[in-house]
Amino acid sequence: MTTASGPSDSQRQSPRVYPRHPTVAVGAVVFHDGAVLLVKRGQPPSEGLWAIPGGRVRLGESLQTAAERELLEETGVTIKAGQPVLTIENIQRDDAGRVAFHYIIIDLEAVYLSGEPAPADDAADARWVTSGEMRHLEVVSATRRFLWDHYGFGGSAA
Repeated sequence: MTTASGPSDSQRQSPRVYPRHPTVAVGAVVFHDGAVLLVKRGQPPSEGLWAIPGGRVRLGESLQTAAERELLEETGVTIKAGQPVLTIENIQRDDAGRVAFHYIIIDLEAVYLSGEPAPADDAADARWVTSGEMRHLEVVSATRRFLWDHYGFGGSAA
C-alpha cells in the first residue's frame, strides 16, 4: 500500500510503482456481437474497476504488436490492432505528493479475430459487456466517457 511515509519494500522493487519515468501502455477497444471487451483491473491503479484491456509496451515493440500481445495475455482474445483512437495520461500521487504511478496510455481500435474472454495476467475478470450492462458496472470514468463520446456506447457519460 502506498502511504505518506513512502513506498513499501515490494513497491520499491516494482517498476510500476514509484517509477523513474512515465510508462507507455496500450489498450485495445474491441467490439464483438454488440458488446465491448472490458477487464476488471486486479492491480493498482484503478484496481477493482472495469477498463479497456491492455498493458505496457515493451522496448522495440510497435503499439499494434503490444496491443495484440497484451490482449491475448490478459484476456485470451486474439485481435488485429489498428490505429490509435485515444491517448490518456494517468498520474497518481501518494499522500506526500510523490508520483506513485505515471502512465501514458494509447488506446487503439481493434478487430476481434477469435477467443473467449478469460481473466489472466493482472486482470481479475474479463468479459464482453453490453451497453446496458455497462451502466451497472464500476467503470473507469475515462473509459466510460470515451466509449460514450466516441461510440455512443454505455449510456450517458455523466
